[in-house]
Parts: sequence; structure tokens; C-alpha cells
Amino acid sequence: MQHPESAGRAPDGRTERGRQSREKIADAMLSLLDEGQAHFPAERVAERAGVSRRLVFHHFADMAQLVDVAIARRLDQLMAQVRPLPTQGPRELRVTALAEQRARILEGLTPARLAIMRLENPSERVQQVVQEVLDFARLRLAQIFAEELDPLPEGRRTDLLNGLDAVTTWTAWYHWRSSGLDVGAARHTMAATVHALLASIDLPEPGGQG
Repeated sequence: MQHPESAGRAPDGRTERGRQSREKIADAMLSLLDEGQAHFPAERVAERAGVSRRLVFHHFADMAQLVDVAIARRLDQLMAQVRPLPTQGPRELRVTALAEQRARILEGLTPARLAIMRLENPSERVQQVVQEVLDFARLRLAQIFAEELDPLPEGRRTDLLNGLDAVTTWTAWYHWRSSGLDVGAARHTMAATVHALLASIDLPEPGGQG
């Protein structure tokens, strides 16, 4: 007679093996993305994952779905690396911590973002995760620099937050990196730009009395 606690273990085991296979295949796709590959034949992905081509299409309807799942997985992985940053204390400390974390995450994000740009119709899941990343990044800026932002009039606060957001997201990072800056120089440029924007709060508002 089967022990009551063992009932249902076989289906659970199959489910877990299926999940592991899907993740292994998605990770194989990510490794190709990280190497700058632009094309992803099923055979190459299967070889990298150590599985059969048939198993790839057992878990994914087509290669487009696999790319979507792999990209969403990478974005989730990068979001999991986000750690709390100081929201009080010297501005220098806060800017340095922000630039260090953003540089590390944005550099890791580059292969996935380039792949997204090549997709004709990114899945709803990918679009959702990208938007969540952008929204979270903007929220964190508002928290990290609340000391500088909160006392400002609403319009000036919004303008400054928009500027901070623009220079700390992937588009600016990719511009600096593709212009020839190495990671360290791009990180330094980001920090210097953030400092310059924050220094503007010490200046009179444009059009106001000096």
C-alpha cells in the first residue's frame, strides 16, 4: 500500500524536472545573449543547454517564445540584485552608491536590452518587466534624493527628477559605453552628471530673481 505522504510525488517530480529543464534552456539562451550572439538556432541553444532540440520545442512553442522567457528571466535576475541604497547622509555617499549599483546592473542588462530592441513584438511579460524596472528605478531616485527633491516646488522637482532619471537609466549608460568609455569611466561620468544636476538646486530658478 502506498504511504499517504508519498502520494502525488511523481507528478511533482515531473513538474520540478520540467521547470529545471525550462530554466536550463532559458539560461543557455542567456549565455548566447551575453556573448553578443544575434541569431539563436534551436540546435545551438540545445547544445549549450545539454538537451535535445526536441526538448527545446517541448517546453517552448517557438524560438520567439524562448527569447521572451529568457529576457524576462534576465530582467528578474537583475532586479533581484537591487539592494537598499542610503537615503540619508552626505550627498557624495548617496551618489557614489547609486552610480556603483546602477553601473553593475545596467552593464549586466545590456545584452537583454539589445535583444529586446531586435524583437518585433516583445511579449506582454517582457514589456511589463521592463516597465516595472523603469518605474522602480525612478522611485528609488525619488527616495535616495528626497532631501534635495522634496523642498522644491512641484515643477522644479519634476524637472530635476526627470533629469536624474534620464542619466541613470540604460539608454544613457549604453550611450557612454558605446562611445568608448569603459565601465569605470562610464560610472564616473554618471556620478559627475548626477552631482551636476543636484547642484542646480543651489541656483535660482530660471526666470526668477537672482
